[in-house]
Amino acid sequence: MPSKSAPLSNNAVPLPDIESASSKQGNFGNDSMEDPNMVDWDGPDDPSNPLNWPANMRWSHVVVVSLLALVTNMAPTTCAPGIDLIAADLDITSSVVSTLVITLYVLGLGLGPMVISPLSEVYGRLPVYHVCNLLFILFMAGNALVRNTPGFVILRFLAGFVGGTPLALGGGTIADVTTSANRSAALGLFSLGPLLGPVIGPLIGGFIAEGLGWPFDFWILVILHGAATIVAFVLLRETNPKILLERKASRLRAVTGNTALRSKLTHAHSINPKQVLIGALVRPTKMLFQSPILLVLSLYVAFIFGTTYLLFATFPVVFEGQYGFTISTSGLAYLGLGVALFVAMIISRTFGDRIQAARMKADGVTQSRPQYRLLLMIYFSPCVGFGLIIYGWTAAYKVHWIVPIIGTFITGLGAFFVLVPTQLYLVDLFGSAGAASALGASNLARFLASTFLPLAGPRLYETLGYGFGNTLLGLLALAFVPAPVLFYKYGERLQAKTSSKLFQ
Repeated sequence: MPSKSAPLSNNAVPLPDIESASSKQGNFGNDSMEDPNMVDWDGPDDPSNPLNWPANMRWSHVVVVSLLALVTNMAPTTCAPGIDLIAADLDITSSVVSTLVITLYVLGLGLGPMVISPLSEVYGRLPVYHVCNLLFILFMAGNALVRNTPGFVILRFLAGFVGGTPLALGGGTIADVTTSANRSAALGLFSLGPLLGPVIGPLIGGFIAEGLGWPFDFWILVILHGAATIVAFVLLRETNPKILLERKASRLRAVTGNTALRSKLTHAHSINPKQVLIGALVRPTKMLFQSPILLVLSLYVAFIFGTTYLLFATFPVVFEGQYGFTISTSGLAYLGLGVALFVAMIISRTFGDRIQAARMKADGVTQSRPQYRLLLMIYFSPCVGFGLIIYGWTAAYKVHWIVPIIGTFITGLGAFFVLVPTQLYLVDLFGSAGAASALGASNLARFLASTFLPLAGPRLYETLGYGFGNTLLGLLALAFVPAPVLFYKYGERLQAKTSSKLFQ
């Protein structure tokens, strides 16, 4: 399962949910047969188990959480093309503050799941979805209405904080309602939101900002998420097996008068919310500094992801300033990255398993090794640096606008094959005992970089220009290229030396 679900971890922490949900539902009655007070499903065909719901009901959950994830991932960049209009209305004169208007939402996306995921284990996924959906709509409406900078920035962060809910819980919901046979298709649909949302957002945001004014960039998100929220109220049901079995145990206690009855999953996972929250914050940080592999790859991913958001934040300046794009057409500059994601997904699906199988055959092994996840990363990661250099110098010399966009396509292609293989490698390397914390550490570093690295963009270009500025970024990206090669050769030995102290 990690190989199927890990791509979702690009934008949040759904993978641990998937692992736990799958494991929770895979065993029927063994413990309850030994302990008559243990409440479990009524066999593998129990209709109250979400895995046994009708197909249309199960797939409606997949579609709804995918739509919610799409809208919340449009929000970081929908306002990017109209940032100058926002700055003018709010009297923002600092390039740092105007960049924070875009990126602070991403910080919320990174921090929100750390609180939201534990809450869903205590209160269930459904109430958390509904409350956070409503709060997201309110915060987005607040961004459309507020006319002072502190209020706007605070609302932006809070919108991201609750906007991370579909990312935090979506993977678990999908695991609750799908079997391993059809989970890959469901996860593929869900992953389109985190991948395409940041690209679709500015494509429509530019036209809306120029035609109707920048507040309508937020009103369109209110409308879209409002519609999805209504559908969620109608179609979504509680799917968390821990919550469902606890409800069943509660009903049986009331009917039978046997107060000793307890849910199998509550018995197996008796950690209180405070412990879960502390674990979600402390353990990943501890692991980050104890594992050289995790530290280096997290820094690599953070730099690549932060550079991507730097491009998002500075595209309007580059293409409007250098090429005379209007606010509406500047959104088209994001197409290079969007097309790159589609192409990268096709390459990954088509050649990933074949390359791994060929390597296994050459090594004479029958089981996959963690380092095989790094093969596509080794091949494609140099694209990030070369793409940035092409983008920078062609923009500096005002070569036809399609050429710098081709540069961003090459960058996006390489970025995909840094982000996704890293997630897969960390899952395989750390296993079920440490994958959740390893991914949590990587995600936190990535979202921090996505928030603060773009702040350097305006000053970088002002000091070095587009050519040398992007060359510097490209060379930094290329400096990380040897890392996957070294970890491919020595990663298992290095991990063996440090693993003993990681889980203490």
